[in-house]
Amino acid sequence: MTVSNGLPLDIPVIDLSDESKVGKDVVEVVSRLGFLFVKNAGEDEILQEHINHLFKLSQAFFSSPVAVKETCSINSNKSGKNKGWLSMGEETLDPGNQKRGDVKEAFNIGEFIDGKAQQPLPEVLAAHHDEIARFQASCHALCNRILRTLARGLEITEGDWFAQRHDQSKGPSGSVLRLLYYPTVSGDTDSLTEDIRAGAHSDYGSVTLLFQLPGQPGLEILTPQGTWSPVPVNPNNDPTPPVLVNIGDLLSYWTNGLLKSTVHRVIFPNTGKKGGDDRYSIVYFCHPQDDEKLLPVPSPLVEQHGAGKAQVTAENVMTARDHLNNRLAATYKLS
Repeated sequence: MTVSNGLPLDIPVIDLSDESKVGKDVVEVVSRLGFLFVKNAGEDEILQEHINHLFKLSQAFFSSPVAVKETCSINSNKSGKNKGWLSMGEETLDPGNQKRGDVKEAFNIGEFIDGKAQQPLPEVLAAHHDEIARFQASCHALCNRILRTLARGLEITEGDWFAQRHDQSKGPSGSVLRLLYYPTVSGDTDSLTEDIRAGAHSDYGSVTLLFQLPGQPGLEILTPQGTWSPVPVNPNNDPTPPVLVNIGDLLSYWTNGLLKSTVHRVIFPNTGKKGGDDRYSIVYFCHPQDDEKLLPVPSPLVEQHGAGKAQVTAENVMTARDHLNNRLAATYKLS
């Protein structure tokens, strides 16, 4: 098993307020690491008070009785795949290597249409429906800024090339707001050191936003050198922490692999008590419209990077929905 080198990765914090100036910097970082921090400020700032409140709602939901959570189970949800509550061990992000499911719970909230949730919400969340809708919309707006910045850095003539394909008014997508809870585990659990809170995986969509709480580490990424390195929660100890961003599979497909969809995982930290402490995180997985085809984008940098490689054609190309369905089938062991 690849082991952690214990050294926090130096992931830059970039201010996106001037997209025209930082596009090249962003492309350089994510083509090398697949991850970056963006300063949470300016036009698309997600207010820290809104982040904190959603964490409180998440904690309230996960502390609910199992009977309450089961009313919105992902298995009983008739409003579409990948929505609802997942119990401990129900998801296996690295099925080829994990002996058991992930040591976590999750609640997946699909995209809102006309400001309305398209799935049942438990009472503790339904009472704050509009706030959750606003938070999800704020996340999507930030993702669009990141996508425009990437388009500039990739020298795509049409600066909104990516953003247009993530326009939620044009059709459904696989975008999901995910609440995550990694509970403390009894210290006498068998082979605890081999357990992974979230198995090694790349993300299925275009862009991912991750919000973390202070003092709750555990995320690691697989470096270009083939070792695991921990990712800091707040690298500069800013009063308003930056948002951690990573590239997903679809942007890697769209760029012939120039932008890295980097493998990452969540572990029990080596510091602190055996069995870890409770860990909560909030993730927004941004996806394009389901029918978008994953053909290389019109970028001279992408064309140069793909020179000599087998090219995807319109005849053998996947759609965003095809890729998501394939990944979900492996993760949830669907037939």
